[in-house]
Amino acid sequence: MSGSAWQETVPLLAANHTVYTPSALGHRGGPAVQRRPATIWDVIDASERYLDEKELDRPHLAGHSMGGFVALELARRGRAASVCAFSPGGFWSDELRIRNMKEVRRRVALSRLVRPLTPLMMRSPLVRQRALRLGTLRGDRLSVDRAVEIVEEPFDCTILDDIFNNADEYVKPMDPLPCPITVAWAEKDTALPLELYEAAVRETLPRATFTVLPDVAHVPMLDDPGLVAHTILAVTGAAKG
Repeated sequence: MSGSAWQETVPLLAANHTVYTPSALGHRGGPAVQRRPATIWDVIDASERYLDEKELDRPHLAGHSMGGFVALELARRGRAASVCAFSPGGFWSDELRIRNMKEVRRRVALSRLVRPLTPLMMRSPLVRQRALRLGTLRGDRLSVDRAVEIVEEPFDCTILDDIFNNADEYVKPMDPLPCPITVAWAEKDTALPLELYEAAVRETLPRATFTVLPDVAHVPMLDDPGLVAHTILAVTGAAKG
């Protein structure tokens, strides 16, 4: 969970909100890990410390994938005015969690193998589209430098081999909700497929708003930053203005 994934979306939010884009514990630009193995609860604790440091009591929170998991758990702690979570982690069974992390590790290992050739390979729009298809349907539209940045970002994640390895790392039920919560799932998400996760989200957060974002992949900020911004602003109430 790095702020760089949001760089196209932030300007669309900044007219209505002061926007903060922190990087998670153990991720590029984020705080260093203090103990091993790191857990999602360490990530959430570090995120709460960030809120304290910035004197943000109950801000509106938006998060994607692991960041969505973090935002939901911060809301449980009373640290959110609202939450907009995009394809959040934490709604898996043990089987799905293990399968997901195996796929992440496989892709990172493959990216490391071809890393010396990455800048050259990314010059091809077709290669960009195929290499980034897990996150975006429109990788061919990204610049070469942006594509390389996205591919290489996981290399700086120091908790990849730790995170989500514990059986308690899932979102527990919240009913009633601590604040307004919207879960927005990418229609074409192949990392966390909608059909495998929707029922769990609805059961765990029965009073949350559940919406499907059309024609976007797992990282919807890359495919349609305008849609993502509108979704967030609808949750915070700013879209009414």
